[in-house]
Amino acid sequence: MSNKRYSNALSGIAQKIPPVWMMRQAGRYHKHYQALRQKHSFEELCKIPELAAEVAFGPVNEFDFDVSILFSDILFPLEALGMGLQYTDAGPNLSFAIRSEADLKKLKSVEDSISFMQFQKDAMKLTRERIPKDKSLIGFVGGPWTLFTYAVSGKHEGNLALPKTLTNVRKEFLKTIVQFLKENIALQLEGGAELIIIFDTASGDLSPDFFEEIVLPGVKTLADAYPGKVGYYGRGTTTSHFDLIRNIPSLAGFGFDHRWDLRQVFRSEKRMIQGNFDQALLFMEREEFKKTLINFLRPFRDLSPEERIGWVCGLGHGVMPKTPEDNVKTFVEIVRETFQ
Repeated sequence: MSNKRYSNALSGIAQKIPPVWMMRQAGRYHKHYQALRQKHSFEELCKIPELAAEVAFGPVNEFDFDVSILFSDILFPLEALGMGLQYTDAGPNLSFAIRSEADLKKLKSVEDSISFMQFQKDAMKLTRERIPKDKSLIGFVGGPWTLFTYAVSGKHEGNLALPKTLTNVRKEFLKTIVQFLKENIALQLEGGAELIIIFDTASGDLSPDFFEEIVLPGVKTLADAYPGKVGYYGRGTTTSHFDLIRNIPSLAGFGFDHRWDLRQVFRSEKRMIQGNFDQALLFMEREEFKKTLINFLRPFRDLSPEERIGWVCGLGHGVMPKTPEDNVKTFVEIVRETFQ
């Protein structure tokens, strides 16, 4: 049970029409999600497997994406480890911050905390049952570095001075979180995921040297544990970052934000390559949006299927709140029309 186009992209098989899916395709912009959200909290939608499966089903059903993705959140491992977690209108709140060795001692062990994540495995199973058989299903975890920035600062943007300079605390935390994520990935794969993507949304803020020191070891550990089953997306990364991360042969592929020219990537990389239309442009008026999208796709159309092996068409980052649903639907339709 999988989508042939997505399987081809993961297997390096050339094809005319690329698979299409979007990060955050099940979320606040979508009336299906909004209707569920009126009745349930965000935590309930994530932690009650039947609800998580229904949220994930919505956009695949309405927009015909090739891929469904687990509906969840990257921060639940922090809650599992004992940091507490509440979601408010202002965003997520943790019960304490990791700033010292004393704070690290407050964390539960991986052995005592991983069972907390069983709801993701159950949600994965029910999502697989809910979506059509010809759709693929993937999962995700947060990048170890990104989770550390949340653990220290409560967010992953802005001034990351503390996460960058708490060297000893960071090293110890990363040991724990990488081991936790290794077990977390296993649960999602056991639930039926075909691929797990590491979403490392704070990695682009690191210099290449720090990226090599802080990000690479953990990602390599996770990818090596499940060769060909783990992909990596680092928001805001550059060619210097990619030249480092691509040297992990066990990674299944990579996501790229809208600042990349994927034609350059295709020339030297034949694994999965996901991206990368600018998500903000989905707010354009319908006809202008269609023209802009067609112009974006034209260079890809001019490539042969062999020259763009592995491409998964989507956005540079996730669908934004209040994005017009009609443009999301149009995106999927125009991509398929363009490459027929």
